[in-house]
Amino acid sequence: MITIASLFVFISFYTLYYTSKRAVLSYNFGYQKWMQRNPKQTKITGLCLLLVAYSLWLLTAALGSATLFFFIQLMTIGSLVIILTPLKVINNIGIIILFTATGLLEFYYY
Repeated sequence: MITIASLFVFISFYTLYYTSKRAVLSYNFGYQKWMQRNPKQTKITGLCLLLVAYSLWLLTAALGSATLFFFIQLMTIGSLVIILTPLKVINNIGIIILFTATGLLEFYYY
């Protein structure tokens, strides 16, 4: 559940990052072009995904700890997206491998 919440936080922050006017953006995929052309729908989608991620955290932990974990995760993933996206370190295959390995570790641990 934590891995799924982390994935939602990453996707939501990434979509909100692509609505920025000051960021250096690349348009390698069609969904990146769509996000830049439709900023209003992209912002709504990003905020809804953030709400889903927060609700997933609320399902796994109590109110105070879920809020703390959510904001720590949001700050960590947000800073990594801001730092690594202009360097083109973040790609689809790397993200799939990372979240699959994390999900397997979470499943094995619990």
